[in-house]
Amino acid sequence: MNSCKNCNEPIVGNFCSNCGQPAKLKRIDKYYIIQELGGFFFANKGMIYTIKKILINPGDSVRRFITEDRYRFVKPITFLFVSSLIYVITSSLFNVSIQDYMDFDEGTIVSFVMTWLIEHPGYMNIIVGMFMAFFIKIFFKKAGYNIFEIFILMCFVCGMTTLFDSVGAIIQGITHLKFIQISIFISFTYSTWAIAQFFDRKKVASYIKAFLSYILGMLVFGFLIGVVGAIIDIIIKH
Repeated sequence: MNSCKNCNEPIVGNFCSNCGQPAKLKRIDKYYIIQELGGFFFANKGMIYTIKKILINPGDSVRRFITEDRYRFVKPITFLFVSSLIYVITSSLFNVSIQDYMDFDEGTIVSFVMTWLIEHPGYMNIIVGMFMAFFIKIFFKKAGYNIFEIFILMCFVCGMTTLFDSVGAIIQGITHLKFIQISIFISFTYSTWAIAQFFDRKKVASYIKAFLSYILGMLVFGFLIGVVGAIIDIIIKH
C-alpha cells in the first residue's frame, strides 16, 4: 500500500482520505501550464465577472462586495495585481515608456523613480489608491464607510484603470498613435464617475467631491515623488 507523500497516511484509491492529495501526481506539461494560467487569471471564473461588473456598474458592485457578496468577485487586491501584471506584459510587448505618459528629463532621479513605478503599477496603484482613499474619506465622511472599505473601492477602480492602460498600450503599439494619453483621460473620467457612483450617483456634489479626491490624491503623490527625488539627488551630490 502506498503512503501519501504529503502526510504519510496510507492511500486507498486515487486520493488520500486524510488530506486529499492525489495518489499519483500528473506530469507537468503544456496542459498543466495552460490550466495554471487559467486558474490565475480566471480563478472561480471571477475575473471576467469582476471586470464586467466593475466596468458597467462599479458603485453597486463594490457596495455589494463590501456588504453582501464576496464569493463571485475576485478579491480586490488580487484584482489590482492581476490587472497590473496584464499591464506589465502589454507595456513590455509594445514598448511603452515613461515618455508616453509625461515629459521627463532622462537620467534624473525623479524620472528613474517614475519609471520604476510605471514598470511596477501594482505598487504605484496601492500608493496612489491610499492617497485618494484618504481624501475620499474626508469629502464623504458622512457616508459612514471606513478608510479600509474606501481603499477596497480604490483597488477595484485602480485595477480597472490599469486595464484601460493595457488596452491603450495595445492600441498604441498596433497603430503607432499616442493612445496612452487618451487612456489616461479615460481612466480619469472613469475614476471620477465610479467613485461618485459608489456614494450617490444622483448628486452633482458626489462628482465634484470625487473629482477633487482624485486630483488631490494625484497631486500629493506627485509632490512626494518630487520630494523623494530631490532628497536622493542631494544625497548623491554630497
